[in-house]
Amino acid sequence: MDNRIAVIGSSNTDMVIKTTKLPAPGETILGGDFFMNPGGKGANQAVAAARLGGNITLIAKTGDDLFGREAKQTFENDHINTDHLTTDPGHPSGVALITVDDHGENCIVVAPGSNSYLSKEDIYLARNEILRSGLILMQLEIPTETVEYAANIAFEAGIKVILNPAPAAKITDDLLSKLYMITPNETEAELISGIPVHDTTSAGLAAQILYRKGVKVVIITLGSKGAYLFTGEKGILIPAPKVEALDTTAAGDVFNGAIAVAISEGLSLEEAVDFACKAAAISVTRMGAQSSAPYRSEVS
Repeated sequence: MDNRIAVIGSSNTDMVIKTTKLPAPGETILGGDFFMNPGGKGANQAVAAARLGGNITLIAKTGDDLFGREAKQTFENDHINTDHLTTDPGHPSGVALITVDDHGENCIVVAPGSNSYLSKEDIYLARNEILRSGLILMQLEIPTETVEYAANIAFEAGIKVILNPAPAAKITDDLLSKLYMITPNETEAELISGIPVHDTTSAGLAAQILYRKGVKVVIITLGSKGAYLFTGEKGILIPAPKVEALDTTAAGDVFNGAIAVAISEGLSLEEAVDFACKAAAISVTRMGAQSSAPYRSEVS
């Protein structure tokens, strides 16, 4: 299998404020430190995968602005191929406003900007890059029809598609049938399957539903408990290392970048999930999105 990974998704700039607690509706609270970091699920996953040793191309769209130019430089610093990072002159780069409390929990509001205009035409122009890849990794911060179009191209060519269905959204059965792997968290798994997920038993029930819709591998991330892996033959909980969380903002993105790299390198599914859990655990001990992604040498 070709070890090249095409990450198709969003690029944002994260504006983060640390607080003692998350504000209630209508409440104004005095925050602490402010950080401005590159983010966006697609970009986060691309950077995480690149730092962990992946051969990465990012297919994304940014605005013709300072945020977009800084994002491109960041990707190139991490040796990510930006040949298909498109500049949109008509819309600003995406921005996320993030509040993080003392327990590492967060709330996030995203203004998607140019991410909403990553189109099927953009994917068509990147078609040859997709067809040269062994693996496609996508999320849902870009238009659904763009995700579906890319999945069709990859599926018809026999290329494995991993979908991280975040932010939570309904997914058609047709898209599910084109996926090699899906990686929802508990909330996302419930929305897609209809099964409330709160432990390994309910995760197993949700995973069975997704498997019957055609997904070959279902991985439901369970936060600090680890991740539930289901392949149709069996389900297994792979625990996460115990760490003290500082900021969980990009834990899922690091997990997905890591799982893509591990699959591209031919690791077994259990080894891949264990590797991804370890990488994600490191990320939650650090502030920020891309800035929290570990390097390969840090993941034992």
